[in-house]
Amino acid sequence: MKFLTEFRDGQLAQGLLGEIRQVVTRPWVLMEICGGQTHAIVRHGLDQVLPPEVELVHGPGCPVCVTPVELIDKAIAIASFPEVILCSYGDMLRVPGSDRDLFSVRAAGGDVRVVYSPLDALKLAEQNVNKQVVFFAVGFETTAPANVASVVQARALGIRNYSVLVSHFCVPPAIEAILSSPGNRVQAFLAAGHVCAVMGYWEYPPLASRYGVPIVVTGFEPVDLLQGILAAVKQLEQGRAEAENAYGRVVTREGNRPAQAVIRQVFMPCDRKWRGVGTIPLSGWRLRPEFSEFDAEHRFPVGSIQPHESPLCIAGQILRGLKKPEQCPAFGVQCTPENPLGAPMVSSEGACAAYFRYRPSVRSEVHAESL
Repeated sequence: MKFLTEFRDGQLAQGLLGEIRQVVTRPWVLMEICGGQTHAIVRHGLDQVLPPEVELVHGPGCPVCVTPVELIDKAIAIASFPEVILCSYGDMLRVPGSDRDLFSVRAAGGDVRVVYSPLDALKLAEQNVNKQVVFFAVGFETTAPANVASVVQARALGIRNYSVLVSHFCVPPAIEAILSSPGNRVQAFLAAGHVCAVMGYWEYPPLASRYGVPIVVTGFEPVDLLQGILAAVKQLEQGRAEAENAYGRVVTREGNRPAQAVIRQVFMPCDRKWRGVGTIPLSGWRLRPEFSEFDAEHRFPVGSIQPHESPLCIAGQILRGLKKPEQCPAFGVQCTPENPLGAPMVSSEGACAAYFRYRPSVRSEVHAESL
């Protein structure tokens, strides 16, 4: 508990806030690129105690939120086959597809199960040899090592009734897409510490230099985040644009090389569509051809799905940092955790879910305006 309480220490946080107030002289817009950081910021009210010159906007840092509708629809179609056990993390069951979600499939008799690890899904495949077990492999670089390890282990053990539906995303191309998009407001980034723990941050210096924006790696506790914000504001005020590591107790420049090696063994880069954002070149991973027998998209006939999503949902604008959840007319009215229009309202890392849970006053104001 020592390190947890240490990085939630109120006096340390007040000291960092004081430093930020002393340093900042003009308005700056910073984006955190991780949904876990978004929830920490909103839960602890960090954005509300920062000086008014420092604005935090929320990025596409939630893999559940950016998984495209067509992949959700494919998961729903696969889960509907009677011979299939579809395994997923709990968040995915409530994410709306074109017409329904995975909870609806389970309610209709489909075998949809919540697991805590891809290895749990692999164990189910061992125990149910007459079933096809599919793991919905969703995530950024953080969860990639465990997901690819399950494929490597399935091959080594000769388990042929296991496959993965891959929805993997890479952060650096998303940062570049945001910076190069029309109307971009972001002037500095807080990079996700858990992603960099795996991948390092060696990819960030060229981005920082090319676009003239500081990129500061930080953690998830209030003191971590305030240290990252302070470092970013100092760079902005001094006219610097560098990749900086403010999470040195976890992250190194080179990252976890063995984890990176196993990822490269199983995955290869691909263009990836991000829900609400669009297709970003080489921003995702897919299975290499030599592992195609474990690819659920090859194993099941789900290639002709035509997706559609709610026109009321502005998740794309929220994920690009152009709007905040309370600026969505549907927030807290047509869109709630019980009746979500988009993934950010149901994911444990979604910005809309964070505002709904931790900002009841915002929810009440939006609801009052809709009456």
